[in-house]
Amino acid sequence: MITVLVRVTHGPEALAATLSALVPAVAEGLVGDAVILTDKQDDTLMKVADAAGATLVVAERGSWMEGARAARRDWLLCLDDGDIPQEGWIRVLDRFVALSKPEQGLARMRRRRAGVARALTNLFADVKVRAGDLVHRRVLLNEVRARMPVRLSATIERDPVFG
Repeated sequence: MITVLVRVTHGPEALAATLSALVPAVAEGLVGDAVILTDKQDDTLMKVADAAGATLVVAERGSWMEGARAARRDWLLCLDDGDIPQEGWIRVLDRFVALSKPEQGLARMRRRRAGVARALTNLFADVKVRAGDLVHRRVLLNEVRARMPVRLSATIERDPVFG
């Protein structure tokens, strides 16, 4: 099982879109819990988190590290609100988690319609954790240094309403 960390920048509607896309993974037993990261206290986000059974963490700029501290699982899927994993992602992530050691530490989902500039950035990307990454908690807590990211065949898209 994994924990999903969702960084909120677009508000409760974008958060709800991402959380609803995770329901099949909860039913399949891949996602065990979710942590919602926001940079300020918000009653509406608190209600959405409560309804989803998620933990709301107020952290500077939605810090992945603060999310890792609140997570219940070792493998963490980092998403931005409005991110929608595409068909087949559950199987791909489940297999990676089952077969990988913490030292591997980092796997990256592909972004559809990323554009040329984004594609070049992804090609020469460093090991900095970003939305769309599956990362071991020990990497986020700086206990283990991640190797270069493994490219997963799973794809993630932004909901067009939220850019």
